[in-house]
Amino acid sequence: MPPSAPKIKCLLSPTRIATLLAAAFYIAGCTTLGPASVQRDRTDYGGALATTWKEQTLLNIVKLRYGDAPVYLDVSSVISSSAMESQVSLGASWFSGWPNDGNSQAIGAYGRYTDRPTISYTPISGEKFSRYLLQPLSPAAVFSLIQAGYPIDRVLQLTTRAVNGVYNRSASTVRARAADPRFYQMLETLRRIQRSEALGMRINQPGDKENTLIIVNRGVPDAVSNDSRAVREILNLRPDATELALTFGMVQRNDTEVALLTRSMSEIFVELAATAEVPPIHLQEGRANPAPPEPDPNSLWDQPLVRIHSSATRPADAYAAVPYRGYWFWIDDRDMRSKSEFLFILVLFSLAETGVAPQAPVITVPAN
Repeated sequence: MPPSAPKIKCLLSPTRIATLLAAAFYIAGCTTLGPASVQRDRTDYGGALATTWKEQTLLNIVKLRYGDAPVYLDVSSVISSSAMESQVSLGASWFSGWPNDGNSQAIGAYGRYTDRPTISYTPISGEKFSRYLLQPLSPAAVFSLIQAGYPIDRVLQLTTRAVNGVYNRSASTVRARAADPRFYQMLETLRRIQRSEALGMRINQPGDKENTLIIVNRGVPDAVSNDSRAVREILNLRPDATELALTFGMVQRNDTEVALLTRSMSEIFVELAATAEVPPIHLQEGRANPAPPEPDPNSLWDQPLVRIHSSATRPADAYAAVPYRGYWFWIDDRDMRSKSEFLFILVLFSLAETGVAPQAPVITVPAN
């Protein structure tokens, strides 16, 4: 005989109900991904761009040693679009009375995270390739780096072929030549003058006229005065001239002109490629250009500006490393001289861009 009063049984225990309510409140309390994504993406994308910039430059230098065609890709824009969807459903049912006394419960959850980065690559070609890589650096840009505090000896050794007809060393197979001894003497003397901070230089750009290099004297000591005289003798400059014309050229027109025969970025890369270390088997098989002859006498100035090593296995401690032709080519992270020179080359690569920057493509990203 059925009972006189109906029995009602709850399908969810109090513990389960509390757990589901806590989960629902937690998800409801989640806010937008925006602030967190900025903190994460800006660091991650910045690190990836810096690393790939170094690796692309290193790979193209190595390619030149093998007579291979370098390829340059600019990352013109990075747009990251993220979306997160979540949903929680709770359900409960109960039955009363005999014989339908039973138990039924339902729990549902749904979540989805979507990350759709849009990255645009622009190959450097045509007029842009010519401007970036084939056009010699501007003498004013070279001296602007010196004025900004970069060591004058490093800047001139890397960026110039000659100053007033006094030639730098070239390690490339096309124009291999030893340096004029006076060139290294000039670098050492100019570095001492720069360190003294008693003899300054300033560049004036008066309209469309050629640049003017102004020598500023501030109580010059005898040692600095002697160094200044020695540089003027090497470059055949008038001893009392305080304003010098700064031009691009092989030789000077008069004794008040500084003619810089600057290198292009392509020439700089070729010079670095000539001293890169390559596997001996590749040299024996004629796959890579031979190493330049050792200058006689050999000096510290003739050492490679950037030491690029090669190995059959991936290096464990590398500043930058790239695989090529079954080998790894890399710069040691403990070689501060090579690292600083390589960083300076990246700065020069940015400086090589002149004129109006190209417009990035217009990209429409849906808001989620």
